[in-house]
Amino acid sequence: MNGSKYGIHRVIEPKGILPQGAKKISNDMNIYDNEILINVKALNIDSASFTQIEKEQNGDIEKIKNKILTIVNEKGKMQNPVTGSGGMLIGTVEKIGSDLVPSNNLKVGDKIATLVSLSLTPLRINKITKIHKEIDRVEIEGKAILFESGIYVKLPDDLTENLALAVLDVAGAPAQTSKMVKSGDSVLILGAFGKSGTLCCYEAKKRVGPTGRVVGLVALQKDKEELIKTGFCDEVIVANAVNPTEVLEKALNANNGSEYDISINCVNVENTEMSTILPVKDEGTAYFFSMATSFTKAALGAEGVSKDVSLYIGNGYTKGHAEIAINELRESKVLREIFEKRYA
Repeated sequence: MNGSKYGIHRVIEPKGILPQGAKKISNDMNIYDNEILINVKALNIDSASFTQIEKEQNGDIEKIKNKILTIVNEKGKMQNPVTGSGGMLIGTVEKIGSDLVPSNNLKVGDKIATLVSLSLTPLRINKITKIHKEIDRVEIEGKAILFESGIYVKLPDDLTENLALAVLDVAGAPAQTSKMVKSGDSVLILGAFGKSGTLCCYEAKKRVGPTGRVVGLVALQKDKEELIKTGFCDEVIVANAVNPTEVLEKALNANNGSEYDISINCVNVENTEMSTILPVKDEGTAYFFSMATSFTKAALGAEGVSKDVSLYIGNGYTKGHAEIAINELRESKVLREIFEKRYA
């Protein structure tokens, strides 16, 4: 028997909506004929989500474990009730539905990373074996289901599982950057030395060319020093991303007093919308990859300061995003060394 290609048949409450918006979905691991069953090895929790849970539980590992288990047991999926975001997973294909024609010659036993959010993925956790707080990673014994519409990528042979998981978790950010940024642009990247921010800096620098300018914003002096060494930014500033007036002053000073063509928000905390919008010129673009973004705050905030700015909410998917992100690690020895040091 086939279910809905979008997983609507898995929704328990409320009926008639998609799994991502549902309060509860079925995580019964008996698959429909157009689903894939995955033996899960690790979850990469969305950064905004993990940060919120960690703060709420005062950094206590056992309490973090219990919170994650509670969410999954109640919802049938890993969707933070505060941020609404999920993450992604890696695992091994255990079973492929009899009516499903998978892409990439997928077969049982293949190691894959899912490229759809945990906020819509049926998940069952039998045991959490380890939590890596510094990289938002949760190792588990469990299973998950991928719908017919769900996208995935086979893990590349030239990257370790952990490295692939780290880069694929944020693949949408550098891929969208590659589409938005053009030669000669001035680009401001908030959260520039985080996982997605570093990839965006690299991609933006490649796209702006010799006549463009990339400025990175970080919270700590030590991150500024490390980011400068990469050569991915023309200048790096230290500022509090929740303080828009501080950000505006420092960002304009770093761009010779001029406003930016594009700003990219990769910060994992709330209330950074105006710090992203204020430094952008009229008819420029503000791209919010951060899952801590409030559409209301961004839209009303731009209106309140009379900014005619295009506001883009970060879609984690764009065509070719996995290949773009992985190829960045293959292209740049510096970038790969950073990711290997942090995540491998």
